[in-house]
Amino acid sequence: MREMVTLNIREQKRLMVLNNVERGGTTAGEGAELLGLSLRQVRRLLAAYRKEGAVALAHGNRGRRPHNAIDEGIKERVVALARSRYTGFNTQHFTELLSEREGLTVSRSSVRRLLLGEGIRSPRKRRPTKHRSRRERYPQEGMLLQIDGSPHDWLEGRGPGMSLIGAIDDATGKVPYAVFREQEDTLGYVILLREITSRYGIPLAVYHDRHSIFEVSADKLPSLEEQLEGKRPVTQFGRLMEELGITSISALSPQAKGRIERLWGTFQDRLVGELRLAGVKTLQEANHFLRSFLTRYNARFAVPPAQPGVAYRKAEGIDLEQVFCLKHKRVVGADNVVRFNGQRLQVLPSMERLSYARCAVEVHEQLDRSLKVSYQGHYLDTRPAPVEATRARQLVGATTAENKTKASVARPGADHPWRRWVYR
Repeated sequence: MREMVTLNIREQKRLMVLNNVERGGTTAGEGAELLGLSLRQVRRLLAAYRKEGAVALAHGNRGRRPHNAIDEGIKERVVALARSRYTGFNTQHFTELLSEREGLTVSRSSVRRLLLGEGIRSPRKRRPTKHRSRRERYPQEGMLLQIDGSPHDWLEGRGPGMSLIGAIDDATGKVPYAVFREQEDTLGYVILLREITSRYGIPLAVYHDRHSIFEVSADKLPSLEEQLEGKRPVTQFGRLMEELGITSISALSPQAKGRIERLWGTFQDRLVGELRLAGVKTLQEANHFLRSFLTRYNARFAVPPAQPGVAYRKAEGIDLEQVFCLKHKRVVGADNVVRFNGQRLQVLPSMERLSYARCAVEVHEQLDRSLKVSYQGHYLDTRPAPVEATRARQLVGATTAENKTKASVARPGADHPWRRWVYR
């Protein structure tokens, strides 16, 4: 009788990639890049999977503290010394001084990991030059998507400035979706990934640049809550990819994501001309025209993959409305009101509890800019809260001042007939 095992999203993804490697669809090296692991680790997982099955993918030490974990007091002392007495020392030198002068025997890799977690980087960098060569495409559609934004004068002065946000499949060169936005923003990438997930499924990996939309700056320190949970700070889009189990791969240079860079060159040549021929002048008209353009582009330029089938994962059991949104943490006030960006939402009582005062909730900003309040994975009933007295007085004062200004402007001029004096 086979042993039943429950796998999380990350482990299900590993199972899918390992099965593909077993069938010969991908190499172990390609599987390692998709999973974000080393080649040695993938081979180890593959050997265990062949011997024990899916049970080998569930880690036996899940939820346990490692016996060789560094004590929290030592961690704090190492970080404090790096910020005070040993400021400016490279990681190797700092590790040696810790052992010689402070009596702290910690490996260099552990010291490096601790310092990077606190945003402290080694001042000395040695990076040998790399030989660049064109790599082979991934063998199956949906394994890797390259995403990027292209600000350009797409309407040639006939309308507003726009940025085109899109994705290209690495295996086929197919553009699964693209959208025009006023500027390159997080909400545009969320819309892009939502449409791809709805039409095709969840890709295994996404390749992108190091824009602040995808990565948090290295000098940004984690919040107190993140420190207590042992998490690193992530962006809204980074949180979205973690919830979907998508591997995030950052490009270190524009040449690394050359496939989508060449796509923008093609679009800026072909799409601009076709938009002009169609007489497109607005953002809405451009997005409407883009649908038919992508269909013709994919039929003309897409290539068949090396391996048949698709690697997109089905979005079964995932509430897309709960995932594809911008999430902001807030605390409910004593009057059961949640404040967000100048708006006030009154939380109504439910069957579970009458009051949510002082509860930590999430404000979900939907794709249509509407707001919803989530508590422990469930949406709460809300309505617009009444205007506060101070705000009401400010509005009345502003209206009165505006009326006075209008009245002063409406005064008749010096040459108005009413002001003329006639001698009789």
